[in-house]
Amino acid sequence: MNTTAEIRHFTASDGYGIRFRYFPALPCRGIVIAIHGIQSHSGWYEWSSQRLAEAGFAVYFADRRGSGLNGLQRGHAVHGERLINDVRGLRQLALAEHSTQPPVTLLGVSWGGKTAAAAACLFPSEFQRLALLYPGLMPCLQPTWSQRLRLRLARQFEIVKRHIPIPLDDPALFTQVPQWQQFIREDPLTLQTVTSSLLNAGADLDAIVQQRLPQLPLPVLLMLAEADQIIDNAATQRLFSCLPASRLQSVVWPNARHTLEFEPGREQIFGRLIEWLSD
Repeated sequence: MNTTAEIRHFTASDGYGIRFRYFPALPCRGIVIAIHGIQSHSGWYEWSSQRLAEAGFAVYFADRRGSGLNGLQRGHAVHGERLINDVRGLRQLALAEHSTQPPVTLLGVSWGGKTAAAAACLFPSEFQRLALLYPGLMPCLQPTWSQRLRLRLARQFEIVKRHIPIPLDDPALFTQVPQWQQFIREDPLTLQTVTSSLLNAGADLDAIVQQRLPQLPLPVLLMLAEADQIIDNAATQRLFSCLPASRLQSVVWPNARHTLEFEPGREQIFGRLIEWLSD
């Protein structure tokens, strides 16, 4: 599929240069600020981003600092607040480029759902909607007691850049489609390790969501994959059950694995997202 994506960059408030893919929409009826998962990058989501742009939603899809096209400090972030500030900076840039000030939806994919949900909980006035695709708030694979201890010690003694392998090395966890399994396997930008600091940042984001989610005033779309072996769907649904039905729409896609972008039936899946955005 041909895309209109432009690879651009902006400078975060701490001076770090962040690359992002921009999918313009003409005319534009909304802005989507998108955040990817722990291993992936914005290049994994060009198809759905293009579909959103064709439906009138301009997409600003950043590569998280240290991921994708951002080669500096691979797999690292100093804390959760830093990641949230990066999202807010991209939002400011997007609104500055659209004089009509269209509504802004925050879209979090997998691990990026942590950042998206935390940003929306802390700064709900800056976003009009929150869409979460198989968010990484309640993973199936939890750290062991010894791993949790090492992370606490790393935080206590400021051991911030010790690299830890990401335990998701089987592409079949992400998709059942061989073509996309091969894409993941051969993608040179796929992240293989992260720092202890990034993992602790993720824990900080989780804590924000656990504490503030019940007060979130935004409409939320939660889309899960029924055959997901990375995300605990039941625990995720319990977490979001604190939101009233008037603000939460939840969809579980039958037989789908983790990365809905790469699964059969993605036309229907992302058509549902566009329908919700258009409502």
